[in-house]
Amino acid sequence: MRVLVVEDEKKLAELLSRGLQEEGYTVDLAHVGEEALWMARAVEYAVIVLDVMLPGADGFEVCRRLREGSVWTPVLLLTARDAIDDRVNGLDAGADDYLTKPFAFEELLARLRALTRRTPVERPTVLEVGDLRLDPASHRAWRGDTELALSPKEFALLELFLRRPGIALSHTQLLEGAWDFSIAGTPNLVAVYVRYLREKIDRPFGRDSIETVQGVGYRLRAEP
Repeated sequence: MRVLVVEDEKKLAELLSRGLQEEGYTVDLAHVGEEALWMARAVEYAVIVLDVMLPGADGFEVCRRLREGSVWTPVLLLTARDAIDDRVNGLDAGADDYLTKPFAFEELLARLRALTRRTPVERPTVLEVGDLRLDPASHRAWRGDTELALSPKEFALLELFLRRPGIALSHTQLLEGAWDFSIAGTPNLVAVYVRYLREKIDRPFGRDSIETVQGVGYRLRAEP
Protein backbone atom coordinates (compact mmCIF):
# COMPACT_ATOMS: atom_id res chain seq x y z
CA MET A 1 0.00 0.00 0.00
CA ARG A 2 1.15 3.52 -0.76
CA VAL A 3 1.51 5.95 2.16
CA LEU A 4 2.14 9.69 2.23
CA VAL A 5 4.18 10.80 5.27
CA VAL A 6 4.01 14.55 5.94
CA GLU A 7 6.63 15.51 8.53
CA ASP A 8 8.88 18.60 8.65
CA GLU A 9 11.44 16.97 10.99
CA LYS A 10 13.50 15.35 8.26
CA LYS A 11 15.26 12.85 10.54
CA LEU A 12 11.93 11.56 11.87
CA ALA A 13 10.48 11.55 8.34
CA GLU A 14 13.36 9.38 7.09
CA LEU A 15 13.02 7.03 10.06
CA LEU A 16 9.30 6.61 9.44
CA SER A 17 9.87 6.11 5.73
CA ARG A 18 12.55 3.48 6.26
CA GLY A 19 10.49 1.63 8.87
CA LEU A 20 7.34 1.59 6.72
CA GLN A 21 9.27 0.44 3.66
CA GLU A 22 10.69 -2.45 5.68
CA GLU A 23 7.07 -3.41 6.45
CA GLY A 24 6.28 -3.48 2.72
CA TYR A 25 4.70 -0.05 2.27
CA THR A 26 5.52 2.29 -0.62
CA VAL A 27 6.27 5.69 0.96
CA ASP A 28 6.29 9.25 -0.38
CA LEU A 29 7.54 12.12 1.78
CA ALA A 30 6.39 15.73 2.03
CA HIS A 31 7.84 18.30 4.44
CA VAL A 32 5.43 21.26 4.12
CA GLY A 33 1.66 21.51 4.00
CA GLU A 34 1.33 22.88 0.48
CA GLU A 35 3.46 20.06 -0.92
CA ALA A 36 1.30 17.52 0.91
CA LEU A 37 -1.88 19.03 -0.55
CA TRP A 38 -0.54 18.73 -4.10
CA MET A 39 0.66 15.15 -3.63
CA ALA A 40 -2.52 13.96 -1.89
CA ARG A 41 -4.63 15.33 -4.74
CA ALA A 42 -2.39 13.91 -7.47
CA VAL A 43 -1.89 10.36 -6.14
CA GLU A 44 -4.30 7.82 -4.65
CA TYR A 45 -2.85 6.92 -1.24
CA ALA A 46 -4.06 4.18 1.10
CA VAL A 47 -3.43 6.45 4.11
CA ILE A 48 -1.77 9.78 5.00
CA VAL A 49 0.41 10.20 8.12
CA LEU A 50 0.18 13.94 8.80
CA ASP A 51 2.16 15.94 11.36
CA VAL A 52 0.25 18.84 12.90
CA MET A 53 3.15 21.28 13.37
CA LEU A 54 4.12 22.08 9.78
CA PRO A 55 5.52 25.28 8.26
CA GLY A 56 2.92 27.15 6.24
CA ALA A 57 -0.40 25.32 6.31
CA ASP A 58 -0.43 23.19 9.46
CA GLY A 59 -1.82 19.66 9.67
CA PHE A 60 -5.29 20.86 10.69
CA GLU A 61 -5.48 23.15 7.68
CA VAL A 62 -4.13 20.50 5.29
CA CYS A 63 -6.70 17.99 6.49
CA ARG A 64 -9.53 20.52 6.29
CA ARG A 65 -8.62 21.53 2.73
CA LEU A 66 -8.34 17.92 1.61
CA ARG A 67 -11.83 17.16 2.89
CA GLU A 68 -13.21 20.33 1.31
CA GLY A 69 -11.72 19.09 -1.98
CA SER A 70 -13.40 15.67 -1.56
CA VAL A 71 -10.15 13.82 -0.86
CA TRP A 72 -11.26 11.13 1.59
CA THR A 73 -7.99 9.27 2.10
CA PRO A 74 -7.74 8.18 5.77
CA VAL A 75 -5.59 10.62 7.78
CA LEU A 76 -3.58 9.80 10.91
CA LEU A 77 -2.47 12.99 12.69
CA LEU A 78 0.85 13.08 14.54
CA THR A 79 1.48 15.75 17.15
CA ALA A 80 3.57 16.52 20.20
CA ARG A 81 0.55 18.28 21.70
CA ASP A 82 -1.77 16.17 23.83
CA ALA A 83 -4.38 18.75 24.79
CA ILE A 84 -8.01 17.69 24.39
CA ASP A 85 -8.72 20.81 22.29
CA ASP A 86 -6.03 19.76 19.79
CA ARG A 87 -7.52 16.29 19.47
CA VAL A 88 -10.98 17.77 18.93
CA ASN A 89 -9.66 20.25 16.35
CA GLY A 90 -7.94 17.47 14.46
CA LEU A 91 -10.99 15.23 14.36
CA ASP A 92 -13.25 18.15 13.46
CA ALA A 93 -10.90 18.99 10.59
CA GLY A 94 -11.57 15.53 9.15
CA ALA A 95 -8.78 13.38 10.58
CA ASP A 96 -9.59 9.71 11.19
CA ASP A 97 -7.18 9.04 14.04
CA TYR A 98 -4.69 10.81 16.31
CA LEU A 99 -1.30 9.69 17.67
CA THR A 100 0.73 11.70 20.18
CA LYS A 101 4.53 11.90 20.01
CA PRO A 102 6.55 10.10 21.19
CA PHE A 103 4.92 6.87 20.06
CA ALA A 104 5.86 3.23 19.56
CA PHE A 105 6.34 2.32 15.91
CA GLU A 106 4.30 -0.87 16.49
CA GLU A 107 1.32 1.27 17.54
CA LEU A 108 1.68 3.39 14.40
CA LEU A 109 1.60 0.22 12.27
CA ALA A 110 -1.48 -1.08 14.10
CA ARG A 111 -3.32 2.20 13.59
CA LEU A 112 -2.42 2.25 9.89
CA ARG A 113 -3.73 -1.29 9.47
CA ALA A 114 -6.98 -0.29 11.18
CA LEU A 115 -7.39 2.82 9.01
CA THR A 116 -6.82 1.00 5.74
CA ARG A 117 -9.57 -1.44 6.69
CA ARG A 118 -12.10 1.38 6.97
CA THR A 119 -11.46 3.40 3.82
CA PRO A 120 -14.45 5.09 2.11
CA VAL A 121 -14.44 2.35 -0.53
CA GLU A 122 -14.88 -0.91 1.33
CA ARG A 123 -11.77 -3.08 1.08
CA PRO A 124 -11.87 -6.79 1.82
CA THR A 125 -9.55 -7.98 4.59
CA VAL A 126 -8.05 -10.56 2.22
CA LEU A 127 -7.86 -10.02 -1.56
CA GLU A 128 -8.79 -13.10 -3.57
CA VAL A 129 -8.91 -13.92 -7.29
CA GLY A 130 -9.23 -17.60 -8.20
CA ASP A 131 -6.82 -19.46 -5.92
CA LEU A 132 -4.59 -16.40 -5.46
CA ARG A 133 -4.95 -14.78 -2.03
CA LEU A 134 -3.19 -11.82 -0.44
CA ASP A 135 -3.50 -10.43 3.08
CA PRO A 136 -2.25 -6.80 3.15
CA ALA A 137 -2.29 -6.63 6.96
CA SER A 138 -0.04 -9.65 7.57
CA HIS A 139 1.91 -9.12 4.32
CA ARG A 140 1.36 -12.74 3.19
CA ALA A 141 0.19 -14.24 -0.09
CA TRP A 142 -0.76 -17.73 -1.29
CA ARG A 143 -1.44 -19.71 -4.47
CA GLY A 144 -3.90 -22.32 -3.25
CA ASP A 145 -2.41 -23.75 -0.05
CA THR A 146 1.15 -22.74 -0.97
CA GLU A 147 2.49 -19.58 0.65
CA LEU A 148 4.42 -17.36 -1.77
CA ALA A 149 7.81 -15.87 -0.89
CA LEU A 150 7.56 -12.41 -2.45
CA SER A 151 9.86 -9.40 -2.24
CA PRO A 152 8.25 -6.10 -1.14
CA LYS A 153 7.98 -4.88 -4.75
CA GLU A 154 6.57 -8.19 -5.98
CA PHE A 155 4.03 -8.07 -3.16
CA ALA A 156 3.08 -4.47 -4.05
CA LEU A 157 2.57 -5.40 -7.72
CA LEU A 158 0.47 -8.43 -6.87
CA GLU A 159 -1.70 -6.31 -4.57
CA LEU A 160 -2.28 -3.80 -7.38
CA PHE A 161 -3.33 -6.59 -9.75
CA LEU A 162 -5.60 -8.24 -7.18
CA ARG A 163 -7.39 -4.97 -6.46
CA ARG A 164 -8.22 -4.60 -10.18
CA PRO A 165 -8.69 -8.07 -11.69
CA GLY A 166 -9.52 -8.09 -15.39
CA ILE A 167 -8.42 -4.46 -15.81
CA ALA A 168 -5.39 -3.54 -17.92
CA LEU A 169 -2.95 -1.52 -15.82
CA SER A 170 -0.48 0.72 -17.63
CA HIS A 171 3.24 0.87 -16.89
CA THR A 172 2.63 4.31 -15.36
CA GLN A 173 -0.12 3.03 -13.04
CA LEU A 174 2.10 0.18 -11.87
CA LEU A 175 5.08 2.49 -11.32
CA GLU A 176 2.97 4.98 -9.34
CA GLY A 177 1.44 2.22 -7.25
CA ALA A 178 4.54 0.22 -6.37
CA TRP A 179 7.44 2.72 -6.42
CA ASP A 180 7.87 6.06 -4.69
CA PHE A 181 8.65 9.39 -6.34
CA SER A 182 12.39 9.06 -5.66
CA ILE A 183 12.66 6.20 -8.19
CA ALA A 184 13.11 7.21 -11.82
CA GLY A 185 11.16 4.20 -13.05
CA THR A 186 10.80 3.04 -16.65
CA PRO A 187 8.53 0.52 -18.38
CA ASN A 188 11.54 -1.81 -18.46
CA LEU A 189 11.70 -1.75 -14.63
CA VAL A 190 8.04 -2.80 -14.49
CA ALA A 191 8.66 -5.56 -17.04
CA VAL A 192 11.54 -6.95 -14.99
CA TYR A 193 9.46 -7.17 -11.80
CA VAL A 194 6.42 -8.57 -13.60
CA ARG A 195 8.73 -11.32 -14.87
CA TYR A 196 9.94 -11.96 -11.32
CA LEU A 197 6.32 -12.11 -10.15
CA ARG A 198 5.32 -14.55 -12.89
CA GLU A 199 8.20 -16.83 -11.88
CA LYS A 200 6.72 -17.07 -8.39
CA ILE A 201 2.93 -17.05 -8.82
CA ASP A 202 2.49 -18.66 -12.27
CA ARG A 203 5.37 -20.79 -13.56
CA PRO A 204 5.61 -23.26 -10.63
CA PHE A 205 1.86 -23.85 -10.82
CA GLY A 206 1.47 -24.16 -14.59
CA ARG A 207 -0.54 -20.92 -14.74
CA ASP A 208 -0.52 -17.84 -16.95
CA SER A 209 -2.58 -15.40 -14.88
CA ILE A 210 -0.67 -12.18 -15.66
CA GLU A 211 -1.34 -11.23 -19.28
CA THR A 212 0.66 -8.76 -21.38
CA VAL A 213 -1.61 -6.14 -22.97
CA GLN A 214 0.26 -4.86 -26.01
CA GLY A 215 0.76 -1.10 -26.01
CA VAL A 216 -0.74 -0.74 -22.52
CA GLY A 217 0.81 -2.85 -19.78
CA TYR A 218 -0.44 -5.93 -17.92
CA ARG A 219 -3.66 -7.49 -16.68
CA LEU A 220 -4.51 -10.13 -14.10
CA ARG A 221 -7.02 -12.63 -15.45
CA ALA A 222 -10.35 -12.27 -13.64
CA GLU A 223 -10.67 -15.94 -12.72
CA PRO A 224 -13.92 -17.17 -11.09
